[in-house]
Formats: sequence, C-alpha cells, structure tokens
Amino acid sequence: MHILYNFSIHLMRFFVAFMSLFKRKMRLRHQGSKAVFTVLEENIDKSKRYVWFHAASLGEFEQGRPMIERLRRAHPEQKIILTFFSPSGYEIRKNYAEVDIVCYLPFDVPADVKRFLDLVNPEKAIFIKYEFWANYLLELKKRQIPTYIISAIFRPKQRFFKKYGRFFLHLLDSFTMIFVQDEQSKELLNRFGVQRVTVGDDTRFDRVADIAKAAKVLPIAEAFAQGAEVLVAGSSWEPDEEFLIRYVNANKERKLIIAPHEISEEHIANICSKLRCNFVLYTKTTPEEAANAHCLVVDTIGILSSLYRYGQVAYIGGGFGAGIHNTLEAAVWNVPVVFGPNYQKFREARHLVACGGGFSVASYRQLEDRVNALFLDPEAATSAGNYVRSHVGATDFIYNQLFQ
Repeated sequence: MHILYNFSIHLMRFFVAFMSLFKRKMRLRHQGSKAVFTVLEENIDKSKRYVWFHAASLGEFEQGRPMIERLRRAHPEQKIILTFFSPSGYEIRKNYAEVDIVCYLPFDVPADVKRFLDLVNPEKAIFIKYEFWANYLLELKKRQIPTYIISAIFRPKQRFFKKYGRFFLHLLDSFTMIFVQDEQSKELLNRFGVQRVTVGDDTRFDRVADIAKAAKVLPIAEAFAQGAEVLVAGSSWEPDEEFLIRYVNANKERKLIIAPHEISEEHIANICSKLRCNFVLYTKTTPEEAANAHCLVVDTIGILSSLYRYGQVAYIGGGFGAGIHNTLEAAVWNVPVVFGPNYQKFREARHLVACGGGFSVASYRQLEDRVNALFLDPEAATSAGNYVRSHVGATDFIYNQLFQ
C-alpha cells in the first residue's frame, strides 16, 4: 500500500506540473514547490529549532491561528514555521507577521520529506484539522519528533475506517496526541484502536471571538443599518442569491447586505441587474447614500466578519451547493443564522440547529417565512451567541497540553 501511495504522490506532482500550464492556481503551487527549498535555505536559522504548523489552506490556518498567536505571545523568542499546501492559503498569508517563515509544503515524496525535516529540524509538528501525509508522519515518528493534530474531526465514512483503509488508520499512530473536536470522534477512533486521543473542542470558536473583539467599524454599513431591520447574507452563491434578491425585492420594509462569494465585476453586475430596489455598491458609495438604500452589495473582501454585527439575521451561503460557509462569524454577534439544506457535514451548524440558533431552509417560501420570524425572535439570537461563548477556550486547553 505504501508503494501505491508513493506512486499516487508522484502522479499528483506530475499532474500539478502539467496543469500549471493552464491553471493559475496550479501554476502558483508548482512554482512554490520548486522554490521552497531555496526559501528555507536562505531563511532558516540553523542554530534554532522550530515549532512547525501546517495548514492545508486558508480555512485551516484561521482555525489554527489562535494557537500560533498564543505561542507567540507566551514565547516571542520561539522560532515558528508555517506551511501551506494550497495557494489559496499561502498567497493570502505569505506575509503573516506572527511566524518566522511561511512557505509551501513540499510534496510528500520521501526524498523531499527528509530534506525538509533536515532543514527545519522541528522540535514539534502541529497539523491543523486535516492533512495526513504518510511520509511526513512516518518520518516524524522515526525521528521521535512530537507530532500533533488539533481541532480534528472524524466520521465513519472516512477512509481510515474502510476495509481498504488499514494503511491510513495506522498512520494515526504516528501522532503523539490527536486533539479532536467532539466525543463522537474520540469514540470512533478508540473503537478502531487509536487511543492517544483527547477532546479539545474547536479553536475556531476562539478565532471568531478574537475577530469580534477586533472587528472594524464600517461607517457605510453602520449608516445603511441605522434604525433598520437588516438581513446580512455572507458568502452567497447563485442559488442563494436567487432567493435573497427575491426576498429584498418583495420585502422593502427590510434591508439586505449581500456579500457574495464571487466578487468579479460580471457577477456583481448580474446581482445588481436583478435588484428592483434602491441599491449601492460598497466601494462606490458614501454613508449618506447608503443610509437611503435598501440593498448594500459588497464588492470587496475582508470585511464580512465585521459586517455581521449590523444585522439582526444572517444568511450563510453555500447550502445549496457543496456545503455552507462559516456560521460562527455571524453567531458570535448574537445573530441567528439561516442556510440551505447541505449543512450536515458541519458540526457547528448541526449544533446551532439543535440549540435554536440556526435554521435550514430548502425553498424560497421557507426562507421568507423563517427570516421574517427571526426578526421577531430574540431568543434565537441569544441561543446563537450563547452557543459560541460556551465553546470558547479550546486554544488555552490545547496550548497547555503542548507547551506547558
């Protein structure tokens, strides 16, 4: 099985190199993997040992960020390296100031794994939520480097628990400790013989709490929302937008802030063409103009987590596609969340539904009825906020296990 795995990694590397001729994301990954050892050789302090954090992409980084920053505050002298597999993480956070080095993770082929570990010489390796690279894990275990995964979650349908998955299941023995989000994950791993497991909850709760404390004041959104009932829609896709546009067109006594997942000029123009109410674009308006509009179309990125505070109800996009986006960024503001039917894979969404702070809809009529009801339901808002606050603290718990 290991031979087949190594073959698949070589095949992956070849595929990325080939597709780099056609796809920008693949080109960035290919170029980054070629340059990584030069970056390391030029920047590694060979007299120091590093704590190595690895995140697959941006979402996993945001999940692990509280741990990185907790370590930096407590031990500013500690050298830290952060690696990404995906360009969507690396390109956005390559200048992240809280670590000493940010680079791509070399592909998981044995020679590159050994070269990477020889250069970095980590004293600890911490993987965030996902990423189970066999050669890295086996080599870390061979070198007796303490290795952890934090905020992990396991489900019965994952390959570890399939008949063909014994090789991958054995990889979990490479971890010094696996910190999982819930008891169900721990029980599942224990049932399959993996015993070094601790329930450490999810560091994303700490991250959204930190974001809320440092949230930006947005004068345009503040003027738009003043004295109004506002629905904030975040990370929307086209199926979501059909319902949301229909809602604001039909309910002009309420206002909509819509921050689509895709903000290309073409997509923004398509949204605006369907609006039958007074609207403004976030980057092209003033607080005075925004105050008189019924829809604020957000044509920029980086402010969504701060926008949620200006609504009484939030709609989270993606639930009519592959799955919903981050519900916690809204719930932390005591804002109940509404989303489409594809949410079962997301633990926090299931819990929000169970506690009365989250609601799934499958049609326009359900959306309209639910949103209208939530404007009159302060208990749902309280439930959403209380859910987030009840799970804050994972970072300190895991940090104390790893570094105290």
